[in-house]
Amino acid sequence: MWGWKSWVTCLAVVAGLISGSETAVAADPVKPTRMLMITDSQGFKHGAVTRDKEKLAPAEVAMIQLGTSTGLFTVDCSQSAKADFTKANLANYDLVMFYTTGNLGVATEDLDYFFKEWLTKKGHGFIGAHSAADTYGDYQPYWDMVGGTFNGHPWNAGDTVTITVHDTAHPAMKPFGAEFQIKDEIYQYKNWQPEKVRVLMSLSMEKTGIKKPYHVPVAWVKQYGEGRVFFTNLGHNNETWADKRMMESMTGGIRWILGKEPGDATPNPAVSKAEEEKAKAAAPK
Repeated sequence: MWGWKSWVTCLAVVAGLISGSETAVAADPVKPTRMLMITDSQGFKHGAVTRDKEKLAPAEVAMIQLGTSTGLFTVDCSQSAKADFTKANLANYDLVMFYTTGNLGVATEDLDYFFKEWLTKKGHGFIGAHSAADTYGDYQPYWDMVGGTFNGHPWNAGDTVTITVHDTAHPAMKPFGAEFQIKDEIYQYKNWQPEKVRVLMSLSMEKTGIKKPYHVPVAWVKQYGEGRVFFTNLGHNNETWADKRMMESMTGGIRWILGKEPGDATPNPAVSKAEEEKAKAAAPK
């Protein structure tokens, strides 16, 4: 069952956001799907998912506002994966979003159901934001689903980085163009499997201050059975959740997951290989 505090808080916020939003919702009259957003921190707790008493965190508010303004989905927020990420509760949702850290304490049978049944269904999708890659780092079914595991962040929250977009036609990438800059914390990864994902954008090692001799992907998508996965490294800074590009990217990613907009998920390991070579050339010898 849902934790009552999360339930009451979300209902209060949603009620306030819906007021006066008829015009925005009318733009997409299709009945919204439901998202379960988990912001459970069992490791480092990011400011973007830190609540102020009974107020929702910046990332939670941003996603609720996005769902309301687009009419695409509604959001239920939880900071207890153990309580709410269950087989019974997942039956209520089409989308799951993680902005989490550490081992979340979810029962093994519930994790198995999610990986083997829930996420494999058409119309279901997983969205991982930032430290979703710093979650269940030693649990292979999880990192195999996400696409990689956090392995440090040489590029910190105060650094402005240049990002190269590889698939500008993908709905999740259209807001960014071929290249853009942003101030945010960028992860490097282990357990990276380029043969299983479609890299959408990468850190431009040629144009970043701290240069490393390896590929650093920043966002990717993948098929998971009939379900879909969209991961973005962005989102450490609170300001990122107020960035129009970020929220339009989230909208595009969700529209792709729901089958409302086409986008290629064919793995592109050649991109990772090419970016690796560029990084080696750019890094200090």
